Parts: sequence; structure tokens; C-alpha cells
Amino acid sequence: MTTQTLRSGQVAEAAGVNPQTLRYYERRGLLPEPERSNGGHRMYPPYAVTVLRVIKAAQRLGFTLGEIAELLEAGTHGHGRGDAGLQRRARRKIAEIDAKIADLNVIRTSLIDAVAAGCDDLTVCASSPACPLPFAELVEEGRRSGPCC
Repeated sequence: MTTQTLRSGQVAEAAGVNPQTLRYYERRGLLPEPERSNGGHRMYPPYAVTVLRVIKAAQRLGFTLGEIAELLEAGTHGHGRGDAGLQRRARRKIAEIDAKIADLNVIRTSLIDAVAAGCDDLTVCASSPACPLPFAELVEEGRRSGPCC
């Protein structure tokens, strides 16, 4: 065991997470199992703080824990290679974000139209042919196809 190790609470505090998060990430395989002191305390190397900060930053960028695990694994086995998977995964994430932005813009426009039309009751609005909300189309489809369920 190295002389410069940190206990769970120290690592969690330095990384801005709680100790339960630290243990959860260990169970998920995002952090390697730490060495133990003679008293059974988890003893982490200082780089564990960096790994935790990377995990939290990647989550803020929209990566799932599964994706983060893949990135960490690719980086570990890549040994500083130019392509440890981040470029490809980041491009894929950008495409997902662009699709979400497009969907949110459609939702925003629909809500602006509903406010402008004075819609105040979803049921009344949905049964009106002038309803600007997309579910008006679903009501019409339901009438054509008959009762469901």
C-alpha cells in the first residue's frame, strides 16, 4: 500500500460527492476496488479524486454511467492513444443532443401556439379542430380507428 492514500470521506469530499456515491461507482466498476487498511478502511490513491471528477463532468455532458464506464475502460486500455473512443462517442452524443433540441423546439412552438390560441383546458382544446397542440391529431386518429382497448 502506498503511503499517500485517502480514506473514503476524504476522496468523496475532495471530489464533491457523498461516500455512498463513491461506493456505488465502485459497485458499477467505474472505480477500481481500493486497497484496505489493516483496520478494513478503504484507502484510495489520489487519482481516484480525478476519476470521480471526470465521471461527474461526463454526466453533466449527458453521458450515462454505462457510457462513462466504456470511456474509462477505453482510456485505460488505450494508454493515451489518440482514439480512446471519446471522439466517436462525443459525436454520437452531439447528434443525440441536436435531436433533443429539435424536439424541444417543436414542443416550445406548440406551447407558444397553445398560449396564443388561448387554450386553457386540455380536453376542450383536444376536441377542437383549431387546437394547435399535436394531440389533436391523435384524437382524430382515434376516432377513425375506433375505440382502443
